[in-house]
Amino acid sequence: MRNPFDVVTLFLLLDIAEAGSLTGGAERANVTPSAASQRIAKLEQDIRQPVLTRLPRGVRLTEAGEILVTRARLFRQEMRAARGDLEALRGLERGTVRLGSFPTVSASLLSDALKDYHARWPGVDVRVRSAVRPRLLEMLTSSEVEMALLWSYDWTEETEKSLTLVPLMEDETVLLVPLDGRCTGNVAVASLNSARWIIRNADHPAAEVLYRSCDAAGFTPNVVYEAHDYQEIEAMVAAGVGIAMVPRLAAAHHRPDVQMVRFRPTDRVPTRSIYLASLARRQYTPSMHAVSQALHDACDAITARR
Repeated sequence: MRNPFDVVTLFLLLDIAEAGSLTGGAERANVTPSAASQRIAKLEQDIRQPVLTRLPRGVRLTEAGEILVTRARLFRQEMRAARGDLEALRGLERGTVRLGSFPTVSASLLSDALKDYHARWPGVDVRVRSAVRPRLLEMLTSSEVEMALLWSYDWTEETEKSLTLVPLMEDETVLLVPLDGRCTGNVAVASLNSARWIIRNADHPAAEVLYRSCDAAGFTPNVVYEAHDYQEIEAMVAAGVGIAMVPRLAAAHHRPDVQMVRFRPTDRVPTRSIYLASLARRQYTPSMHAVSQALHDACDAITARR
C-alpha cells in the first residue's frame, strides 16, 4: 500500500498551522500559495478526509489535521536533533567542541579553563553558548551543544535521565559586605537578622538561598533592593545599600570596595553544585575529554586558592 504522506507536505501543514493561514504557511515553507494549496489538496485526497477548515480569515485544523501536525512537530524536532548530531560528527574533523554555559561560571571557572585549553590545544575550537538552565537542557537534548556546564541546588528539579552528569565542584554561598572591616571571620546567619538585604530578582535561585537560610535562622530578611545581575549587587553593596548572599563564583572578580565573608559551617547555608553534562548516549571524543580535563584542572586551582 502506498504511503500517503511525504515529509515536505507534513512540514508544510505544520507551517500552515503555526502561521494560522495557508498563505503564511506557504511563505514559511518558501513555496507559492498555489503550490501549497495543491499539496494540501493532494494530501486530503490521499487520506480521504480534510485536514483544514477554510475560514473567512485563515484556516483551522480538523481532527485529522491535528493528528498529523502533532506527528509532524515531533518529527521536525527529531530531524533537528539529527542535524545537531551530524554537525557534531563533522565538527570532530574541524576540531570543534560546542559547549553550553551560564554567565557566572563563564566569567570565572570557564574562562580559566579556556586559557589553559587554548594554550595546550590551539588547533581545537571551543564554541560556547551562554544561556539559562532550561535552555541549556534543551540545547543538550537537541544536540545543539555536545556538553554543558550546569548548576543545581538540593531543591532544583532533576535533570532528564538521558543526561550523564560529571560533578566538577561545590560553589559555596558567601556574604558580600562593604569593605569597612566590621564583618570578618565566619559569620552566623542569625546575627544578620536586622540587616538590609540585596537580592537577585525574586524568582532567581540565589534569592531562594537567602530566604531558605534566613527561615532556618528564624527570621524573614528585610529585602531593600532587587538586582538584575551580580555586578549591580556588588555596586549596591559597595554603596552601603545593603549586604548580599551570592555564589562564590559570581564574585570571583569582585570590586576592591567589597569583601567576601564566609558563613559559619554549622548554619549549612545552601551551596550549588556545578557539573558537566552530556547526553548519556554520546561518547566523549578526544576534544571533549580535553575540555573536561581543562575544567577539572580549573576547579582544582580555584579550590586551592580558597
